Amino acid sequence: MVDNGSFAAALKEDNRTNPYSHFASLRKTPVLRQEDSTYIVSTHAEIRSLLHDPRVSSSDRPKPKHPKTGNPLRDFILNPIKDRILYTHQPLIFRDPPDHTRLRRIVAMQFTPERMREINGCIHAIIGGLFANMQGRGEIDLVAGFSYPLPVEVICKLLGVPPGGHALFHKWSSSLIGVLDPMWQACEEERFKTLASYEALMEYLNALIKAKRKRPEADILSGLVSFKDKKLGRMGRFDLLATASLLLVAGHETTVNLIANGMLTLLRYPEWLERLRQDHSLAPRIVDEVLRFEPPVQFRTRKALADIEIGGTVIPKDAHLVLLFAAGNRDPQRFAHPERFDPGRGDNQHFGFGGGPHFCIGAALARLEAEAALVALADRLIDPRLLEDPPPYRPGASVRGPERLLVQIGGVN
Repeated sequence: MVDNGSFAAALKEDNRTNPYSHFASLRKTPVLRQEDSTYIVSTHAEIRSLLHDPRVSSSDRPKPKHPKTGNPLRDFILNPIKDRILYTHQPLIFRDPPDHTRLRRIVAMQFTPERMREINGCIHAIIGGLFANMQGRGEIDLVAGFSYPLPVEVICKLLGVPPGGHALFHKWSSSLIGVLDPMWQACEEERFKTLASYEALMEYLNALIKAKRKRPEADILSGLVSFKDKKLGRMGRFDLLATASLLLVAGHETTVNLIANGMLTLLRYPEWLERLRQDHSLAPRIVDEVLRFEPPVQFRTRKALADIEIGGTVIPKDAHLVLLFAAGNRDPQRFAHPERFDPGRGDNQHFGFGGGPHFCIGAALARLEAEAALVALADRLIDPRLLEDPPPYRPGASVRGPERLLVQIGGVN
């Protein structure tokens, strides 16, 4: 069956505010072939199955290719070498076992309980500073003034990025997160822009890694630089650069949207905002339900390594897939009253952090930040009211969240 309408419509900027009606239409056919031979998977059971299927590959990015410069040395020698290195040493979210397994274990070992305890104190200190900046104001943008700077400060602190670098990678990360969208693959100009951003980030990180080698500190990047293990080995230079870039970009982009989506939802459901204000222990359930109801990552792409029969359809080898997490999260075959925001629901097995071997490695950190953020916002903002509903949304359909979130307040406690 071929249908271009619902998924293409859901990707349009005009429908970014509410793509869920299109997702409901897609769920009528669990595995739907598009005109370009991409397969859209939109039901919970089928998505879950494919996330755990070794015949499904995360290595689905096209080979990078620098634009022609007119310089023979660059065009025929230097840039092809760079392209080969970039493709061979992609970030681990685009890698399959055994490379993915080894790299993931090395990274996971850096997220120690001690580091998480320390960063929890930093999270609360950063939140305190952000509220200090809100004092005396009657209108605030919760994205620019809160949900963006908090995760950026946190991930920079964890990785050991000096304060001067925080603003530098904001522009780069906004460009790099676009690689998750199918439209990015189809647009050569966008791919060139992304490549330029990636190289700029690599240059910055290369200098930072050299500094960490000379003077290691108590941060994750220093830990990765100095890591050695008999079984796992150590990260080579290019894998280290790719991993550092992934942690920097993914370590804040999705959390920015999780916090913004969470507060937007609570402002739309003020009874839950008030309940959180009265009972902070509700924060984990509220964050879980936001991850189901308004997930920051709406879908991820994959590639079939073999013919796969699923949902009454055979996905052929080499076909590209879209695992539509946000549609699976509202599948009525899995969730009772899925269109209702209900933090009281049980057995909330959502895809807010993906699933399978590629389950988000920073999930625990994202939860820490989002729970602390939403509790603080519920506690400290006096009579908050949305000034724009719906708000404007950021570019890109895969990673979804408000570009700004204007809120009128009666003050800050």
